[in-house]
Amino acid sequence: MPYTKARTKNNHPPQNLEVCNMKIGFIGLGIMGKPMAKNLLKAGYTDLLVNNRSAAPMEELAACGATAATQQEIGDQCDVVITMLPNSPQVKEVMLGADGVAAHMKAGATFIDCSSINPVASKEIAAALAEKGVKMLDAPVSGGEPKAIDGTLSFMVGGDEEAFNACKPILSAMGASVVHCGEVGAGNTTKLANQIIVACNIQALAEALTLAQKAGVDPAMVFEAIKGGLAGSTVMNAKAPMMIAGNDKPGFKIDLHIKDLNNVLDCAHSVGAPVPMTAEVQEILQWLHNHEGGQKDHSAIAQYYEYLTGIKLGR
Repeated sequence: MPYTKARTKNNHPPQNLEVCNMKIGFIGLGIMGKPMAKNLLKAGYTDLLVNNRSAAPMEELAACGATAATQQEIGDQCDVVITMLPNSPQVKEVMLGADGVAAHMKAGATFIDCSSINPVASKEIAAALAEKGVKMLDAPVSGGEPKAIDGTLSFMVGGDEEAFNACKPILSAMGASVVHCGEVGAGNTTKLANQIIVACNIQALAEALTLAQKAGVDPAMVFEAIKGGLAGSTVMNAKAPMMIAGNDKPGFKIDLHIKDLNNVLDCAHSVGAPVPMTAEVQEILQWLHNHEGGQKDHSAIAQYYEYLTGIKLGR
């Protein structure tokens, strides 16, 4: 049955109507990509073509007003192509593979990769696209599924400043913060730094709450007492309640954080940056993966400490 596109109500029209009239392609409708694409529709970007490996998310987006399309149709028809894919190999395959999207893109188009990948790969893809006259922005995000749903993601963007300025309204339709970090690769380098900080914060939080409970102090009270001080953070506010409740439903999966930290280690080894804390957290995450925890939320780092101590936080 062919897909048809029904216009959606323009609840949040962008300021730049010329940008709004761009035809946008979105490839990768997973836990993050699907709500991001929906927010483009809500913001008035209704000329939206979508593609995904499985059909169900495309059907859901089509019901919201998008048009399901092949990757080749997206490359041929769209002014801006956005990807939200697992890692570097998938982005390279979609864009640069045999009969990939890039083979169909026209000079003057822009590619925005919102995937979290190795910045070295971002630069390689950008160089290949530049030969066709296509500009690239690497624009990974932070915030996980909740912020993807409510449209308050943080975008860290690398690439040509003119292309960034032209596409900023599109990214702003999906996020609350859109920051230009430098040339291509700078966005993913910034995201790697973000992932180091998040992972190490979660590990420190799990250790601290485990210490509290082992010492006979309610971890919920510890959280309440310190969250407004210097130790307080967005990570603590989001993850402490999950740890204490034993809620490991993924907002961001352990396997995805392992992937990001693998990219951190690869990049760090390439540039000679010491990352011993990252290496330690990576080993804990890998242990959880090996013990059927890969699909759990990264706050399940607390379960590693539960294994070591025999206690369950808050319970």
